[in-house]
Amino acid sequence: MKDHSVKAAELFVSGCNCSQAVFVAFAEDCGIEEKTAMKLASSFGGGMGRLREVCGAVTGMFMVAGLLSGYENTDDKDKKDAHYKLIQTLAQEFNDVHSTYICRELLGTVGKSSPVSDPRTAQYYKTRPCVKFVITASEILDKHFFNN
Repeated sequence: MKDHSVKAAELFVSGCNCSQAVFVAFAEDCGIEEKTAMKLASSFGGGMGRLREVCGAVTGMFMVAGLLSGYENTDDKDKKDAHYKLIQTLAQEFNDVHSTYICRELLGTVGKSSPVSDPRTAQYYKTRPCVKFVITASEILDKHFFNN
């Protein structure tokens, strides 16, 4: 039984954005180098580039699911439909815990933020609930892919 949530939380607290923290925590299991995983997920922090849309932890979760069970053959409708069903299930499970998967709603903010990231200070970590979202996304992935 694997538990990626500790690694994901540590990555977030070390300065990774929410999407990077989740995606990099699973990089080895996905057969991808951590450096590549960091770059791939870098655009999705702050609800997609601080636009405060879909939570970065959720997009990181979706990227992991894509690498572990996504489809390659665009003609395989059954595989595509099954994958989309999985993605909707993962999103619903996150939503069941946090009541939404929209970044601005999770943070209680309105609209998009400045593109300038907030300094990672002790105060930042005291007021920012994102580490719990990273943990939730990792636990959901572990449940679906590693705790069989």
